[in-house]
Amino acid sequence: MENLYLDNSPIAYYIDDTVNNGEWLVFIHAAFVDRRMFEKQFDYFSGKYNLLAVDILGHGNSIHAKKGDSIEKMSDWIDLIFQKHNIPAAHFVGVSLGSVFIQDFANKYESKVLSLACFGGYDINNFDVSRQKANSKSQMKMMMKALFSIKWFSKANKKISAYTSDAQTEFYNLNIQFRKSSFRYMAGLQKLVNQYPKKQRQYELLIGCGEHDIPTEIEIVNEWAEYENCDKIIFEGAGHCVNMDTPREFNVCLENFLKKCHGDK
Repeated sequence: MENLYLDNSPIAYYIDDTVNNGEWLVFIHAAFVDRRMFEKQFDYFSGKYNLLAVDILGHGNSIHAKKGDSIEKMSDWIDLIFQKHNIPAAHFVGVSLGSVFIQDFANKYESKVLSLACFGGYDINNFDVSRQKANSKSQMKMMMKALFSIKWFSKANKKISAYTSDAQTEFYNLNIQFRKSSFRYMAGLQKLVNQYPKKQRQYELLIGCGEHDIPTEIEIVNEWAEYENCDKIIFEGAGHCVNMDTPREFNVCLENFLKKCHGDK
């Protein structure tokens, strides 16, 4: 995939647009890693869809921020990428933190969303405040480890973020490249939660997580599926980053969902 930068922004992104007149598939990664967590998805979907992957501010190569740049601008930056490359609309895939940004994009640019697939996430328009506080406390504990040592933080984080040994190693190798200075951008996430009213979606939605994710995440996904018209999947043999733990099953699941969006049986 070609490495590009968005003009007048710190954002790095990656394009594979080899499918003439093909639909677009956008990938947004989890916290503390970068777009490379989707390498097995890129290999699988290349030639089937045009692909766009974006490094979140402070992650990967999106590190050259200027005064005034903030994580709340991610949706607007993605829209500018759409404008630059004449992308009318796309299917979006987000894992963990990535699921927050694809929902925020859908809140702001719904006409440009063909579908959302959110894994290891939660409904940002209907998130329980008490859970939000508990989640923030848990994140703070992890961040304190990072202040002492990114290596220590990465070792602890890989066990939370992945279940299989191969995926944990892959996650660790990406996480250890995360910069301590980028933690300052994470505070802006709260400004994206419960800012828009819950409403009926005009596109298909897939939500899911791994069976070995934390119990609270599984509860959130199950409760979300109860009130939302969506597809739900709990991946066997997977933890939080399901696309890394069970890439083959993940790719097939996502492909079947996209076929459903097309009306294919």
